[in-house]
Amino acid sequence: MSDSYFPRWRVQTSAANGIVAPDERLPWPQMFAMGVQHVVAMFGSTVLAPLLMGFDPNLCIFMSGIATLLFFVLVGGRVPSYLGSSFAFIGLVIAVTGYGGHGPNTNIPVALGGIIACGVVYALIGVLVSVVGTAWIETLMPPVVTGAIVAVIGLNLAPIAVKGVSASQFDSWMALVTILCVGGVAVFTRGMLQRLLILVGLAIAYAIYAVVTNGMGMGKPIDFAIVGNAAWFGMPKFTAPVFDPHAMTMLVPIAVILVAENLGHIKAVSAMTGTNLDRYVGRAFIGDGLGTIVSGFSGGTGMTTYAENIGVMAVTKIYSTLVFAIAAIIALALGFSPKFGAVIQTIPGPVLGGTSIVVFGLIAVTGARIWVVNRVDFSDNRNLIVAAVTLVLGAGDFSLKLGNFGLGGIGTATFGAIILYALLRKKPAQEAAV
Repeated sequence: MSDSYFPRWRVQTSAANGIVAPDERLPWPQMFAMGVQHVVAMFGSTVLAPLLMGFDPNLCIFMSGIATLLFFVLVGGRVPSYLGSSFAFIGLVIAVTGYGGHGPNTNIPVALGGIIACGVVYALIGVLVSVVGTAWIETLMPPVVTGAIVAVIGLNLAPIAVKGVSASQFDSWMALVTILCVGGVAVFTRGMLQRLLILVGLAIAYAIYAVVTNGMGMGKPIDFAIVGNAAWFGMPKFTAPVFDPHAMTMLVPIAVILVAENLGHIKAVSAMTGTNLDRYVGRAFIGDGLGTIVSGFSGGTGMTTYAENIGVMAVTKIYSTLVFAIAAIIALALGFSPKFGAVIQTIPGPVLGGTSIVVFGLIAVTGARIWVVNRVDFSDNRNLIVAAVTLVLGAGDFSLKLGNFGLGGIGTATFGAIILYALLRKKPAQEAAV
């Protein structure tokens, strides 16, 4: 690593063991191809999250590019990461806006104020980490806590996904077809096709839906007129925020979830690259927080680092941070195409709902995977109680209110897990006696 703020990115044409380090790059044509691949990897989730909240997915793709470039600059091009729409916001955004699950969300401005407040708190945590380090985070949120919080996000969203595909029997059956498509891609394909299981499975289900409805006259056909009427180029449609105290207090706790998520991602990248990135954690939090703030002021969703793109790095062994700057620029270009946004809007509700069931389930299982990987000991009653209570609080959408301050299911589960773990901490003498 050089002493300059940004790496010098020396060209690596014959990488040892096929590994390209964060401060290296391939020839530009290969770099562009890798940038496209990362855009494809983030695409499914970055589009799906705003659709589930009633946001403009085209704008959110655009803002993911902006957030990624902000992150890139804040960490000095030292941490390879792509930022996209966070699923942690979905349940609470739906709660504060009263979104019905179909079409544009008319109360987006209220949600935006809360997203900005969350981003501010997240960035402030980043400043604190830059000063004192990450040890306090790891003490407050050990694997039993972070695993439970991640699992709760998926479980809390489960009723939303099921409700979205229950309008008719046709919708329910098409949702099951979509699940089979995604599952088939996950199990029976290999390589990058398998890495893009959500996107490829959704595309296959979309084609089946079009044949069944537009071709065979069953169910609600896809209206392709909006694609034909949309312009190829145009400015993204920005939305101004409204700062509602209730929405802000509801969404601010998500910052804790984003901290746990981002820290886990940085640890994973450190392990893959063999580089200690701990000194950049605070700056990474600040970059992620600023990305969320800017997105909120523009009409976009909250942002987070993406595991999907970390997965691509694991497969390709190309960790060059320049790839993510290229991917961000490609995302910006897509954001200037209303026709691209119109294509996204034609995705049928049952197909989107079936995909949601898979994605939310995968989020829940990811929480359990954190427990397994970190060998959480559930014979320890503290771990058992913390996990059990957290899961039920979140899955049951347990809410608390104190004056104007309110917490939804994910919020109560998040803070409940952290506080409960701290309260049940044994004294050293007790631990020695056990």
